[in-house]
Amino acid sequence: MALNGRRAMDPSVWVDIVSDQMAVDGQPVSEPTKLYIMMNKPRGLITTRDDPAGRATVFDCLRLKDMGFVSPVGRLDKASEGLLLFTNDTVLSQRLLDPVTNVPKIYHVQVGGEIGTPELEQMIFGIPSDGELLRATSVDLLRRGSKNSWIEVELREGRYRQIRRMLEGVGLDCLRLVRIAVDTLRLGDLQKGDSRPLTTSEIASLRKRAGFE
Repeated sequence: MALNGRRAMDPSVWVDIVSDQMAVDGQPVSEPTKLYIMMNKPRGLITTRDDPAGRATVFDCLRLKDMGFVSPVGRLDKASEGLLLFTNDTVLSQRLLDPVTNVPKIYHVQVGGEIGTPELEQMIFGIPSDGELLRATSVDLLRRGSKNSWIEVELREGRYRQIRRMLEGVGLDCLRLVRIAVDTLRLGDLQKGDSRPLTTSEIASLRKRAGFE
């Protein structure tokens, strides 16, 4: 490695990433361009880059040209769908996932059977599950039918299979789960399986929520 035109052999040497110039085998080393991408994840894909079992993953849907390395921000389980973020900005990713940041995530959920006020209130008050008390920030009924109902759920914590476990706790089945928003970022009309870069204003909004501005 060369540092500011001189060969550098000491791995503990201090490097100022703003002002110092580094090169490896004569090729300049620089911080990669930050990438921020959203996807409408289809049901049936797992949220990982590689799967030893050969199952389809969310990376099979990322078709953006000349895209560098990105990782998903959090997860949606195989049976869930909707808005999934990808980035190579590891600091922003960690802050968005940190419970202290309190980022709201909104889901539309199809529930088997009818769901009433007692069940909706219980999801807010808290449902014990495997030693945890699972809570939703808000739950609203979108429409009710004799065979199934749709509810909107807002979470500000990211427990494993949280919504499905809460519904199981009140004796109901989760038929479909779609994440439609992360903070102010909305899924909108992005088609299932498609992805797109975030706009400048969308990135700024997420950075503000994460405490950068």
